[in-house]
Amino acid sequence: VGDSSVLTCSPKSNITMLVWNIRPKVGGPCILGYRAENNLTHTNCTDSMNWKFRPNQHPALEIQQVGTAHEGNYTCETVATESNFVATYYLTVLAPPMLTLYCDDHGNPVCKAVAGKPAAQLLWVPDSNFTLTEEGHDNETVTVVSKLTANSTNRTNTTCVVFHPAGTQSKSIAC
Repeated sequence: VGDSSVLTCSPKSNITMLVWNIRPKVGGPCILGYRAENNLTHTNCTDSMNWKFRPNQHPALEIQQVGTAHEGNYTCETVATESNFVATYYLTVLAPPMLTLYCDDHGNPVCKAVAGKPAAQLLWVPDSNFTLTEEGHDNETVTVVSKLTANSTNRTNTTCVVFHPAGTQSKSIAC
């Protein structure tokens, strides 16, 4: 989320036509096209999707400020003098969760991995008894909350480790 993503197509020579067919999970489909005979480009996509370079130099699609609405199928169809080429991508967007760690009113450590996509996995070090809940959000992100139980908090320092495809994070606290 928030980064740019570049999808490449076949770097064939003698391209006569190139079309990106984009079918996101949210919103309608759009097309980004190029015809070599008149060096003409066409698009009905949003401004966040455009050629990475000039299409006759490099048939790559750049998506700026990627969001969960950009998830979906991206198909590049290239017509060249020697052959045709089709490449299909499925873009999956990862949203790294924001890690918070605090002590509740009863002195129990609470760890939250807020708004991750997909849901994060939480682990306590040292390992203890804990509860785990998940809350889904409209933007397909998930907040995971883990709370150590009262009988396992007689340590001076505990660490919450959050595992996520976008990266691992950890924080420590003494309650």
